[in-house]
Amino acid sequence: MRRVVFNQKGGVGKSTITCNLAAIAAQQGLKSLVVDLDPQGNSSQYLLGRSAADATPTLADFFDQVLNFKLNPRDTADFITATPFPHLDLMPAHPDLEDLHAKLESRYKIYKLREALERLGEDYDRIWIDTPPALNFYTRSALIAADGCLIPFDCDDFSRRALYALLEHVQEIRLDHNRGLVVDGIVVNQFQSRASLPRRIVEELIQEGLPVLTPYLSASVRIRESHQLSQPMIHLDPRHKVTQEYAALAAQLG
Repeated sequence: MRRVVFNQKGGVGKSTITCNLAAIAAQQGLKSLVVDLDPQGNSSQYLLGRSAADATPTLADFFDQVLNFKLNPRDTADFITATPFPHLDLMPAHPDLEDLHAKLESRYKIYKLREALERLGEDYDRIWIDTPPALNFYTRSALIAADGCLIPFDCDDFSRRALYALLEHVQEIRLDHNRGLVVDGIVVNQFQSRASLPRRIVEELIQEGLPVLTPYLSASVRIRESHQLSQPMIHLDPRHKVTQEYAALAAQLG
């Protein structure tokens, strides 16, 4: 199963959701892979800490190989780095992804990621794809490569307005490139249950028939601590409320 976590808006928790759901799957014994397509490398830093800067080869090397013919190309598995957590691996990001973007776009290498991840399908039970906050070559490649899409959502009116356009983009990719792509659901993140605006917005989304998933992920300073310590919540604090919310969400997704 390949899932992409996608939203064109930054700061909505894509990397946090990607890494925590992947870590829970791995904790359950499922061989899991995180693919970090964001040049900022937040998922890579979350899972590897300071060693993320030294990880090699990276996805930038993978896409450079896509662009340049090589007599002895590396196998897709060569671009995978082990994390400190059992059953959890990573295809790390690199800032050079930004420089490669225009070349990849112009030479229409949009299906290469799907081909690579299909080759890894027998090795991994779950593949999670983190994306940059933009609709660009990398996010389109991820949507084409995925079976399902999760959409992180912040409970404000700006995010709500952007959500409708985002769903249209996903539908366009599905119709043009990937008929098997489904929206698994909208993940409500940083939810404050005592505030009236988030409750109202979520209730209205549900009334509109949008696939809002439960439970909602609570706002918590513990999440920031898990980032700083490079430990997903299941490893940092398995009994914490947010950890249990992630576990319930993972169980719902299957």
